[in-house]
Amino acid sequence: MSNIHRIRLAVAAAFLLSGAAIAQSSTSMADTPGINKTAPMAPGADAAAASEFSEGEIRKVDKDNKKLTIKHGPLKNLDMPGMTMVFGVDDDAVLEKLEAGARVRFQAEKVDGKIIATRIEVLR
Repeated sequence: MSNIHRIRLAVAAAFLLSGAAIAQSSTSMADTPGINKTAPMAPGADAAAASEFSEGEIRKVDKDNKKLTIKHGPLKNLDMPGMTMVFGVDDDAVLEKLEAGARVRFQAEKVDGKIIATRIEVLR
């Protein structure tokens, strides 16, 4: 399957699926509203919760438009393959704590027709 075909399928799936993206942070982002302040999940943590997270790399932080570009693995809850895509954020304060090149673990869901990252955790 070509990359263009995969992207088209992913975009179509994004419009058909519902969800909500969540950004979880590391302790360096603990004071940011909307950021989950918990530590990373330990090995053996609930498999269902772990499957909601995807790992990726921040490619661009667009503070003016309140968006992140993330190269990520599969988004199982949205039935999307790994790719690079733009996510909205539910709390633009998150953008102040992230920079291009950061490795992250995040959750994403569809909210009001848009894919939103609402929990982001910076990996070390």
